[in-house]
Amino acid sequence: MISNYEQVDRRRVVIARAAVIALFFSNGTMLATWAARIPAVQARLQLPPGQLGIALLGAAIGALVAMNVAGRISIRFGSALITTLSAIGLCITLPLLAAAPNLIALSAALVFQGGFNGAMDVTMNLQGAAVEQQYGKPIFNSFHACFSVGALAGAFVGGIFASYNVEPLLHFGVIALLAMISVLIASRFLLSSSPVKKQGEEEAGPKKKAPLFVRPSRTLLALGAIAFCALISEGAMSDWSAIYLTGTAHSGAGLAAAGFAVFSLCMAIGRGVGDVFAVRFGPAALVCLGGLLAAIGLGLGLLFPWTPVVIVGLGLVGLGLAVLFPLVLSAAGRSSSGPAETALATVSTCGYVGFLVGPPMIGFLADGFGLRIGLCFVVLLCLITFLLGRTVGTTPVTKEIVIGTEETAPSYPEKV
Repeated sequence: MISNYEQVDRRRVVIARAAVIALFFSNGTMLATWAARIPAVQARLQLPPGQLGIALLGAAIGALVAMNVAGRISIRFGSALITTLSAIGLCITLPLLAAAPNLIALSAALVFQGGFNGAMDVTMNLQGAAVEQQYGKPIFNSFHACFSVGALAGAFVGGIFASYNVEPLLHFGVIALLAMISVLIASRFLLSSSPVKKQGEEEAGPKKKAPLFVRPSRTLLALGAIAFCALISEGAMSDWSAIYLTGTAHSGAGLAAAGFAVFSLCMAIGRGVGDVFAVRFGPAALVCLGGLLAAIGLGLGLLFPWTPVVIVGLGLVGLGLAVLFPLVLSAAGRSSSGPAETALATVSTCGYVGFLVGPPMIGFLADGFGLRIGLCFVVLLCLITFLLGRTVGTTPVTKEIVIGTEETAPSYPEKV
């Protein structure tokens, strides 16, 4: 018979899950809002691809600094507080991107946007890991599915606003206000800390200060490489798919935003069923298949730059990339390479470095060789993910503490 305490505790975890879902949704919406209107900002400031790449590099610099700082201070103050503050900061910086009068101002705004987004990403995933642990079954893909649903919503609204030539400043201001309200409500129900226990760890005794990074084993190094490749590819689709459609494929602004919306929709669908398919076929097979499918989809869009083919290709890329990062994070949490907190933070950092460094890198390649050649680099990374996918199935199963009772955490079958 379940005690009143356990019922209250279970209710708290369910509400915390909803709060984390709201954060992932808001984050995806804000990032997609920016991605859908990049062509409008680029046209207003008359930026060639190389200069746009420099501006996007500002987001990478801000994130690289913020992820390290956020990871350390969240150990002391808790990921709930840092997630909330960084989410509020992201809401504030979104309108600044539209108001930037020149390249320097846009680059500065992107430094802050990247910093707040990087901090929110790391601590938001720590909250998700803590909720999954206490929930007692695999739900990590569902959080990232909500990010993709948020990205879909942001891209859809962005496409409508772009079709009616609504000024980006008004558009960004409305989205930022709605996201701010959502974040403030969700912040009241987050878990106070983000513990991720492994088998053999003691609950009693003073807490040791966990380092942000661990010396990576070969398995953790491979997981980090997959995360790096997967999020470079995802970042490239976020920042360059609309540019590719308007420039190379000669699509209108509305169709360009629709292309990113199809990508986001397919990612949401893939992540929505990801946990089920991972249990059925095994994470290694799913990661290998995802990398191959993404490479095929993007390759089709690059070989045949006709708008319908590109949009179908973006859909395949979305399906292929959907489960890669969530499955890698879940594998890192089960890794024996040191404490789960530090393993998770290390792999997350590798991924988000790729997400933020990749798009400006592609901008530099596009400036010198054309955007089609720049995006061929992404196809190569997807193939590398296909080759490394077996690593995801090598992490051991651990025992978790689930709302006051010790259970064996749900594991994935070791299939390849």
